[in-house]
Amino acid sequence: MTRTIPSTEHDEVAARLQREAEFHDHVAEDDTRVPTQKFYAAARNSQEYFLERVFANVSGRRVLDYGCGTGSNTFELARRGAMVTGIDISPGAIEVARRRAEAEGLADRIDLHVMNAEALELPDNHFDQVCGTGILHHLDLDACYREIHRVLKPGGVSIFMEPMGHNALINWYRNRTPEMRTEDEHPLMLSDIEHARSIYSRVDVKYFHITSLATVPFRNSPLFGPLYAITETIDRVLMALVPPLRGWAWMAVMTMTK
Repeated sequence: MTRTIPSTEHDEVAARLQREAEFHDHVAEDDTRVPTQKFYAAARNSQEYFLERVFANVSGRRVLDYGCGTGSNTFELARRGAMVTGIDISPGAIEVARRRAEAEGLADRIDLHVMNAEALELPDNHFDQVCGTGILHHLDLDACYREIHRVLKPGGVSIFMEPMGHNALINWYRNRTPEMRTEDEHPLMLSDIEHARSIYSRVDVKYFHITSLATVPFRNSPLFGPLYAITETIDRVLMALVPPLRGWAWMAVMTMTK
C-alpha cells in the first residue's frame, strides 16, 4: 500500500533540502570548511582505502557519483574510463563541476545534474557502481538506501565513506562548530549500518580512526608518520578485540552489494 504523505511532511522535506542546497552552494564558493581540513591528515588511511575500492576496475562501467559536489571523484573516474553521472542538490556546485569538466576535456564522459538524492530521476538497474563521500549522513537514510539499491544493476556495488556518530569527543567538537555543517546532519550510528543490511544482499564495513585523531597536532612534524602508523595499528587491534568500539571510530567505509 502506498503511503499518503501529509503536506506538512512534504514541506519539512522541502525545507531541509533547501537548507542543504544553500549551504553547499555557499561551500562551493568560499572557505567555510577550511578550518576542518587539518583533521583530514588523520583520515589518510580511510581515504586511501575508499579510493582504492572506488577506482578499481571502473573502465567501461557506469558509475554514479552520488552527491558529487564540485567534482568529488567524478573526474578521476572519467579519466579511468568510466561513464560517470554526477548528481548534487547544489546548483552552484554542479555549475562549478560542469565548467571543470569542459576545461579538462572530460565533458563527453561526464553527465551532471542538479537532483534530489532521495528521489533520483534515474532508471532502475542502470549503474554498475554508486559512490560518495560524506553524503549519506545528510539524507533520509531509508530513502537513499532504497534509491541507491533501485538504480544499481543486480550485483552492483555502492561504496561510501561516512562519519560515525558515537564518539563523545568528536560530537563535542561538532557541537562547538555548527557553522561548518548543516543543522540536518546526522553522523551514522551502528543501527544505521544495520538498517542497510535489511536492504542489501551484503554490507561490508571497515572502521577507521579513534586514537589516530590525536596525531593531528603533529601533522606538520616529522613525528606524524611514525605516530600515525602506531595509532592506526592500535585502532585496528582495539576494534578487532572490542567490536563495540567501532562506533567510536571517526570514519567508516561501507560497501553495499545489491
